[in-house]
Amino acid sequence: MASQATQKGRLVWVRVGRARVLLPAGLALLALGAVLIVAARRSGPEIDPSGLAAVERGDIARSVVATGRIQPLAKVEVKSKASGIVNRLMVDYGDRVKRGQVLVELDREMLEASVREGRANLLAAEAAYERTRIEAEGPDLPFLASALERARKLYADGLISPSLLEDADKAYQLGLNKRTAARSNAAVTKAEVEKARAALERVETDLRYATITSPMNGLVLSRDVEVGDAVSSILVLGSQATLMMTLGDVSEVYVLGKVDEADIGRVYLGQRARIVVEAFKERKFEGTVTKISPLGREKDNVTTFEVRVSILNPSGELKVNMSANAEIILEEKKAVLLVPESAVLYDRDRRPSLEVPDRGASSGRRRVPVKLGISNGVKTEVVEGLKEGDRVVLQ
Repeated sequence: MASQATQKGRLVWVRVGRARVLLPAGLALLALGAVLIVAARRSGPEIDPSGLAAVERGDIARSVVATGRIQPLAKVEVKSKASGIVNRLMVDYGDRVKRGQVLVELDREMLEASVREGRANLLAAEAAYERTRIEAEGPDLPFLASALERARKLYADGLISPSLLEDADKAYQLGLNKRTAARSNAAVTKAEVEKARAALERVETDLRYATITSPMNGLVLSRDVEVGDAVSSILVLGSQATLMMTLGDVSEVYVLGKVDEADIGRVYLGQRARIVVEAFKERKFEGTVTKISPLGREKDNVTTFEVRVSILNPSGELKVNMSANAEIILEEKKAVLLVPESAVLYDRDRRPSLEVPDRGASSGRRRVPVKLGISNGVKTEVVEGLKEGDRVVLQ
């Protein structure tokens, strides 16, 4: 019912439909109020503004998230090949080092004494070998042989007694035996020389090992010894040897995360990724998928695959062992219409729709069929059905 009133004195013209009726002013006001009440009852309930959201334009990406920790591109545990006491520490954690740079020096006093002892043992062994080698050549045998031959002639001429001939023969036989023994001993003394030389090389190597140098260019991630600490040799104890330092190349780091088997088929090498760490919540670091494990691991009946996402880190902002989420981008769109995922409704046939405010409807809202695009679980792309600035009802 439409109503229009025009006051004329105490009488008022009131339009009811197409007709105009002249009524007293009080009665006209009552009629107008009734019309407004009826109109208000026909309007739907007003929706709380907190339950509404605007259709906005923005960027959206569909992704797979791999959760893990920041790891350096290369990491080396520094252990000593020599046992000893830490004498000097040349670097501390956080320092940048270059390949060949001195990191630690062990006490060299005992090692230097061992080197001197080794050199003396080598000289003694070489002298013994030289003496035996000369004896093995039998330098006096030609003289003993001549003496024996001369004694035989003199004996044949009756000029010497048999005892003198026997003495000459005995001396010659002893010379032969001495040469034979020397030849046998020469091999032994030569082996002793090689043994002494090897022992000297070993202690000289230990002396060199007392100076520990960096095997790589990188950053000192941790320092695990102090001056005066005893250090055990990795050559003796293997993996149980004393850990002195940990070095890492952090110019490039990576996140080693796990991806569910349902999503791993959409992950490929070279794929873009965005990395978020707790220390920089408002910042996203760009990365690339560089490795995908071909072997899945099952835990609690869930199979996951390890995926490595590499990130350039020239400034060193990303620290080793930071917790990180690597968002591997499967599909991305720019400047599209977006609505909250919580506003989307589906019917039995999985056809999507959205509710918009409508005061003319009895419920104060009406459904609008829409065509949707990609979703990231929080926002959903609207391809058709609404325009930017429209409001939708959150469910």
